[in-house]
Amino acid sequence: MKHIITLILIFTISLFAEEQKITIGAGAYVQSQPYANVDTVVLPSPVVFFDNGLLYVRWTRLGLYFLGEKTDDFSWGFSLTAQPRPFGYDSSDIAAMDERKDSWEGGIAFSMQKHDAYLEIIALHDLLNRSNSWIIKTELGYDFKVANFSFYPSLIAEYQSKDFLDYYYGVRYAEAARSSQIAYSPKAGMQLGVQTYIKYPFTKNVSALVNLRVDKLPSQATTSSIVNDDYMYSGLASLIYTFEY
Repeated sequence: MKHIITLILIFTISLFAEEQKITIGAGAYVQSQPYANVDTVVLPSPVVFFDNGLLYVRWTRLGLYFLGEKTDDFSWGFSLTAQPRPFGYDSSDIAAMDERKDSWEGGIAFSMQKHDAYLEIIALHDLLNRSNSWIIKTELGYDFKVANFSFYPSLIAEYQSKDFLDYYYGVRYAEAARSSQIAYSPKAGMQLGVQTYIKYPFTKNVSALVNLRVDKLPSQATTSSIVNDDYMYSGLASLIYTFEY
């Protein structure tokens, strides 16, 4: 339902804007779980890319600009933004542990692009009050082409607050008392990642879009007894359609 509302909002506002390029599609999203004996997440995922200078959608993250400037070779902007957090585990996944739920995050983003290089800094808070936490994510990337392939590699640093790490990787005393786990409450930490989008056109409008990402979990997370992997892997394989509206 959230994705349907997002699409309706985009197309409604775009009626009052100049002709814009819109990309829509769908694919399969895969995300490994660093927890012991917890299955990899596999989800159908909508794919939307749109930016009319007022609203934007970047895959499943949406935003609303409130300050900025755009020229042919340089642009910057501040926006309100929100995105899903597909993470956590069910109570049946790890013996005697309580459920850790996925959530939605929202906050403020600053983005800047000069030619093919871009920088984005996002401060996000847990909107559904699952962990009552916040994170700060910084991403630096560059766009380039090789033959018919378009590449969008980037480096990511994500500062995760104590409450975030405690919710997703901590072990409460009550949980430790009824299990073989060791009670643990981590401090704040830094998660580092690298990712790229790869786009290949089949026709003028239809393309394949792949996302590949690897994240190195902070040591504050990997110290937890419920974690058995230092890395988290995720990706998307999708088919997209681009048109002007």
